[in-house]
Amino acid sequence: MANSQSTSLAQEVASRSVALARAAAQSVAESTGVFLRDVGHGMLEVSHNTLALLGFLLAASVLFVAGRSDVRHEIEARAFGWLQARHEARLDPAIALAEELSEPDAIARATASDPRGLSRQQAAVALWLARRYHVAPEPVSRLVQEAWEVGAKSALDPTLILAVMAVESSFNPFAQSAVGAQGLMQVMTKVHNDKYEAFGGNHAAFDPVTNVRVGVQVLKECIARAGSLEAGLRFYVGAANLNEDGGYASKVLSEQQALRLVASGKSVPLRIAVPVATPAAPSAAAKDDPAAAPSARSEHANAAEQIALLH
Repeated sequence: MANSQSTSLAQEVASRSVALARAAAQSVAESTGVFLRDVGHGMLEVSHNTLALLGFLLAASVLFVAGRSDVRHEIEARAFGWLQARHEARLDPAIALAEELSEPDAIARATASDPRGLSRQQAAVALWLARRYHVAPEPVSRLVQEAWEVGAKSALDPTLILAVMAVESSFNPFAQSAVGAQGLMQVMTKVHNDKYEAFGGNHAAFDPVTNVRVGVQVLKECIARAGSLEAGLRFYVGAANLNEDGGYASKVLSEQQALRLVASGKSVPLRIAVPVATPAAPSAAAKDDPAAAPSARSEHANAAEQIALLH
């Protein structure tokens, strides 16, 4: 009897608990529904009011403009001018071509520096070289700057590096000799292709800064191998096994001396006499105008000789 009453009581408690839980859940659901409906109505009311306010402002603006002929004419003139400009831009082939060919980042490819950003001695050298070799001062300034930087790293006089450039190519970055020497410092690209790998390949020989950096490496190796500067220059021009180098070393050293004087603030004439120890003396025009003179690189030098000398 007692067990039956206990069971009935437990069932009644459980039934009430379930009923209470259902009632609580239903109350929560109803409250949530009311809250969401209120929020929705509120947002709808706000949006309606906002749209009404925007409409009111727009109508007020239209009425204001309609009442002010000067403002209306100004707006119409500007709108018409903009539309006409766009129309003309589409019709003008020159403008269309300019837009198609434009490349704002192209300046990153330019090898140039403002001479005013150089030190006094660097600027003096750059301007003197620009006048002497009839080239623009901005690219020469960049090369002078590079010669000073790479010269400090390689323990070579920057005026020597610039003198080699002057004698080899007259500052023509696209120069090429009959034996395949290329660029500012007339590096034998096929011989030293391993040095160009660090710059992306052999085509970097025609990037002025890269050619200078590779040329300085080759010049440094030549001087170390030969044991002296003059003998190293003979190695560099490929005349180490010849009786004479065509006056190449003397010409480079003479050019270097002139650059040293310019860097020190001395006044040096542009048309300086350059000694050339050759059996047949060069023409007066070649002496007076270095830009008209051919490269001093020996035509007897070839890739096989330079490989044997430098590798």
